[in-house]
Amino acid sequence: MFLPLMAQLRVARDIGRPRTRPDAIRGDKAYSSRAIRGHLRARSIKAVIPEPDDQKGHRKRRGSHGGRPVGLDAADYRNRNVIERHYCHTKQWRGLATRFDKHAVIYRAAVVLNAVIAWTRALSDTP
Repeated sequence: MFLPLMAQLRVARDIGRPRTRPDAIRGDKAYSSRAIRGHLRARSIKAVIPEPDDQKGHRKRRGSHGGRPVGLDAADYRNRNVIERHYCHTKQWRGLATRFDKHAVIYRAAVVLNAVIAWTRALSDTP
């Protein structure tokens, strides 16, 4: 699920095409797989993802062949709550929280519609 999302990622700029490579990706321990970290490393994207305890144990068990521990910018990881709060707002829609839609295109359209509604509410609330 992560790699197709990264393929559609666009970061807007003031001038020119949107970037397809962000500076950093914040995620929880569920996104700490070797495939995801390798993909981010190949694209020179900083991974702000902590290492789960089981992966730490496997790495330490292998000794010097286990590799180095993953680097984690703790100050940047603290900002992940912004993303979590947005997911909580998104899941207020019953259809998104329960994933009733059978097709990914329909589900994505509902997510985009929810984002547009939240964005317009945020614009109307600002003085």
